[in-house]
Amino acid sequence: MLLKITLLGTAGTIPSVERNPSAIFIQLGSHRLLFDCGEGTQRQMMIAKTGFKLDAIFITHLHTDHFIGLFGLLETMSLNERKEKLAIYSPQAKFLASLFKAFGYEELSYPIEVVELKDGDEVKFQGFKVVAFKTDHIVPSLGYAIVEKDRPGKFYRDKAEKLGIPPGPLYAKLVRGESIEVNGRVITPDMVIGEPRPGRKVVYTGDTRPCKRTIEVAKNADLLIHDATFTSDLQKWAEETKHSTAREAAEVAKAAEVRKLVLTHISARYSKDVTPLLEEAKEVFEEVLVAHDFMTMEVRYRD
Repeated sequence: MLLKITLLGTAGTIPSVERNPSAIFIQLGSHRLLFDCGEGTQRQMMIAKTGFKLDAIFITHLHTDHFIGLFGLLETMSLNERKEKLAIYSPQAKFLASLFKAFGYEELSYPIEVVELKDGDEVKFQGFKVVAFKTDHIVPSLGYAIVEKDRPGKFYRDKAEKLGIPPGPLYAKLVRGESIEVNGRVITPDMVIGEPRPGRKVVYTGDTRPCKRTIEVAKNADLLIHDATFTSDLQKWAEETKHSTAREAAEVAKAAEVRKLVLTHISARYSKDVTPLLEEAKEVFEEVLVAHDFMTMEVRYRD
């Protein structure tokens, strides 16, 4: 099942010519999700050709560089005659819903459901879930983990043949976890199927200081997309504004033992040259990239 990530906006608070404010489009199988929706996100979606057919939107926090693009996007989907209800998940959901009401969005072509999430809440989809976790920013904030269900273990055909199981429907029953009978002998799935294989995990922090909760949720993740607004020479500013440095993001990735780290929410001061961010992070964690607008990544199964 395809798991593709398109980074639509990778800027810090202030956009630059090279970078749009925060937004990430994720396709997992037939599901299409948007995480954050900064200014100009719908135009970024047009350029990236993601389409506007979204199943849900998740907002990390209500700073305008993470949600103000919602208003134009919602209107465009209405003009395109969308009919399906759209769920928007966010902290401080009542405030966001009041803004939608003030803008007259009760008259769109489709209903909007604004849902407040808190630490540990889960939103379930077919084959995976999105888990909200508390982050450390100057307003109430959440990160999100996309966690795929475990897959069945590998089917060992050679074992099945040695047990005299004929190819066909009986193989399918065993894969579904059902026992079968062949020549008077009961054969259970564990006799021909290996241990369950883990699904994939992608974690997006939004804006945050490094925190233990992120490490807990991101443990063994395939991909961690982490705030890395500054380099360590601006450590005090990072602490005051509740952002992370590239080094701190790398330390979180190392502690969580993730496979790959992507640094995002890049301050405009690094728009022309991200080398300082990359070099700082690599001193701690080797598998790291600095995000750029329209970067795409396909997360594959480990096996």
